[in-house]
This record gives sequence, C-alpha cells and structure tokens, in this order.
Amino acid sequence: MTRVAAIDCGTNSIRLLIADVSRRGPLVEVTRRMEVVRLGQGVDRTGMLDPAALERTLTAVRRYAEICAEHRVEATRFVATSATRDAGNRHTFVDGVRTLLGVEPEVVSGQEEAALSFAGAASVIGAEQPRPLLVVDIGGGSTELVVGDDVPRAGISLDMGSVRLTERHLRADPPTGKQVKAARQDVRDALAEAAAEVPLGEVRTVVGVAGSVTTVTAHALGLPEYDRARIDGAELPTPAVLASCEALLQATRAERAAMGFMHPGRVDVIGAGALIWAEVVGAVQRATGHLPTVRTSEHDILDGIALSLR
Repeated sequence: MTRVAAIDCGTNSIRLLIADVSRRGPLVEVTRRMEVVRLGQGVDRTGMLDPAALERTLTAVRRYAEICAEHRVEATRFVATSATRDAGNRHTFVDGVRTLLGVEPEVVSGQEEAALSFAGAASVIGAEQPRPLLVVDIGGGSTELVVGDDVPRAGISLDMGSVRLTERHLRADPPTGKQVKAARQDVRDALAEAAAEVPLGEVRTVVGVAGSVTTVTAHALGLPEYDRARIDGAELPTPAVLASCEALLQATRAERAAMGFMHPGRVDVIGAGALIWAEVVGAVQRATGHLPTVRTSEHDILDGIALSLR
C-alpha cells in the first residue's frame, strides 16, 4: 500500500483526501478535509485571482501540507480546476503551492477534470447498477458531464458553476424571477452544447457528485445536520430532487443559513448549484423519457486523483 494525498482546488473550495492505495482494489480512506476559500471570487468578471482569495487559499494549502506531513504521505497530486484555468495571474498561485507543498500543481483541462470525476464516482458504483452512467460534477466555476460504463466514453466541461452563476445573475435575496430566468437560460444554452457531445439519451443511471448535489440530497432526505454516511449512495425519486432544488433556489439567505446541513460557505451559492442540478436532471429526463431516480455519491474527483497515484 502507498499513502497518497489528493488535493482538489476548485472555484469555491479546496479539499484534501489522504488514502492508502494499492495497484488493485479500492482505496482505503485515512482522512478527508474541506475548506471553502472562494478562490474564484470575481474571476468570471475580472479574469484574475483576487489577492484576498489567493491568501485564503494558500493559508489552507499550508494547513494541508502540515496534515500531509503528520500522516507521512508518500506521493501527492494537486489539481486546480476552473477558476485557476481562467485566471491571467495563475502563475502566482502555482508558485505559492509549489513552495508550500513541494509539488507542481496541475492546472488541468476540463476534459481531464471530467475524466477524474468519473473515475472517482465509478469506482464505488456496483456492477448491478444499469449502465451507461452519467456522472455530473457541479463545481463553483464549471460543471462536468461524463458518460461511460466503467471508463469514460464521452464527456464535456461547461463554464457554468454555482459561484459563476451566482455572480452573473442571482444577486437578489431571494433571487428575482427575472434573475432566475436569465440563469436558467444560461444553463440550458450550455446543456444544449453538451447534448451535441454527450449521449444523454443513452443514460441509464445518473450520479451527482460534489457539494451542490450533496447539499440538495441532504435537503431531500430531511437531514437535521450533514450526514455523509446517509448522503453517500443515496438514491432518490427524481420529483423529490427537483422539489428540493426549487426550494433551495427560492429560499432566502437567512432560511438557507438556518438549515442544519448547510455548510456556511455554501449558503450564498447553493441556489445556483441547485438550479444547475435541476436543469441537468430535467435534460436527462427529457432525453431518456424515463428517469425515476437519481443517485448521489461522496466519491468524486478527489478519489479519482488518489486512484491515479497508484
């Protein structure tokens, strides 16, 4: 077994997974951490990483470096995604990570991000689950859709995410009908582009990953607090998922903040994440003509990164 560290730095959060991996078989999780640092703050508008966001993120990287040392990690892979891809000053971030962690951070393409997300989610989906799978990873700056059986067959990364959509459209509390309509149109335009690349009509199982989806699932399950064990692998009726998406989108900031399962760093962007998830589920429903349930997984790009190190 090799002890590895996988770090995923997205638009909204930075996450760490330390695990023991072997050449074959599932990974053995040692610890998982997540901090909301909002690295992508303002990137959609300015094309640059904000200095305060950089400072928050590098502070988290420093803490992760200490945790890796404590756990005697042998190999580390650091993957940066949408916000860093889009930023003109990303070299400042890359230099900072290299200094703190001693590894070269990889600013991966949307296609690589999609493939890693699929690998992580598919690694825990049993053979009894109907294929093809559609793995949907809703991040802060982008959303990945990948179709495959046990390996990806087709995928796309779309420039729509919970932070990006919130900053563009959903600025009122709660968002106005006009704002929701504009945001929904953006998502539908992106999904029309995706439909040309990804065969949604062939999908038999939809698996959603990452914080927006897991938060919607917590709402649909009626959880008083976030419970990873109950959320991971949950299979919910499609109407229940869509109803929770709509409820989160229409809630006020205060109402969302009062929900026991809601991470504080997700309060202001979950409406956009829920809107994206509803639109993706609706698109698959229309394409297949039959989507009675959707699944949620806590295994995602982090697991894919860790598995790539074996």
